[in-house]
Amino acid sequence: MLTLDDFDFHLPPELIAQHPTAERTASRLLHLADKSRHDRQFAMLPQLVEPGDLLVFNDTRVIRARLFGRKESGGQIELMIERIVDRRHAVAQIRASKSPKAGSRIILENAFTLTVGGRTGEQAEFFALELPGDGDLYTLIEQYGRLPLPPYITHAAKPDDEARYQTVFARHAGAVAAPTAGLHFDEALLKQLAECGAELAWLTLHVGAGTFQPVRVHKLAEHHMHSERFDIPPATVDAIARTRARGGRVIAVGTTSLRALEAAAQGGELRAGAAETAIFITPGYRFRVVDRLITNFHLPKSTLLMLVSAFAGTERIRAAYLHAVAEGYRFFSYGDAMLIERPNDAA
Repeated sequence: MLTLDDFDFHLPPELIAQHPTAERTASRLLHLADKSRHDRQFAMLPQLVEPGDLLVFNDTRVIRARLFGRKESGGQIELMIERIVDRRHAVAQIRASKSPKAGSRIILENAFTLTVGGRTGEQAEFFALELPGDGDLYTLIEQYGRLPLPPYITHAAKPDDEARYQTVFARHAGAVAAPTAGLHFDEALLKQLAECGAELAWLTLHVGAGTFQPVRVHKLAEHHMHSERFDIPPATVDAIARTRARGGRVIAVGTTSLRALEAAAQGGELRAGAAETAIFITPGYRFRVVDRLITNFHLPKSTLLMLVSAFAGTERIRAAYLHAVAEGYRFFSYGDAMLIERPNDAA
């Protein structure tokens, strides 16, 4: 039985990247092949992709989801949007010395007011919020909110973060965390991949604040993932079918792309369209769609570390992470990347 301790490792704090590299493609790349391991540069990726392979990217866009304000009664609050439901409704985490009551109001950034509804979420950790009147939450949040850098990045968002914590292909607003594997790509690298014969495809998964929530149970079987929205266009499903037909490999750019693809194939056949997923991928999972994965290095005891362990094998990932620490790779959102080949003997 898998437990949280199976996914723990020592990470020196100085290896947590606080800033991105000067150029997007200047990060390092640990290539975990089927029977070997190689230290490379991310700019070498086109040399590791074969003509006929398909890379699938998550084109979600990070919204300005962090806001500060006060309760109508006067207490200070910090609000982190989990998701915008529609133009007048949202779900959010609220930090305050005392939680606001249902029916009360909060004033954000001295600019607009929201009404607090009931609690929601698997552990009632979120609040339902409503914007009175005819305003538009998307517009207000983009105007008054702040970029929600992850909690392990210690500085407040700066102008360069506004650009570098978005992918160059971000299109559809809705995420509160970036799909960080995509941060390593610039327009020149995308063009180079296409010129070498690889195909590019897109999907959208809006990463929620739950991605930073720790696993609070010891036995993994008792953990429940937060639900996230995704949308896979028919063109992407068609591209995957073409790739399979020509013997190419499907490469998920990021764990979010992988989760969306695997969730959409739970019925046995990959299906296009919009849906919600709370899929929790742990060792023993049978992958149906993805052959290779590009991903950053993840937190100890995190669900993302469990996912990559399921994809590559627990012992291979454990050894790779020990190597990465010893070699001074940079970890987490602004850190270095891995290219993982699914083992040939995987189901």
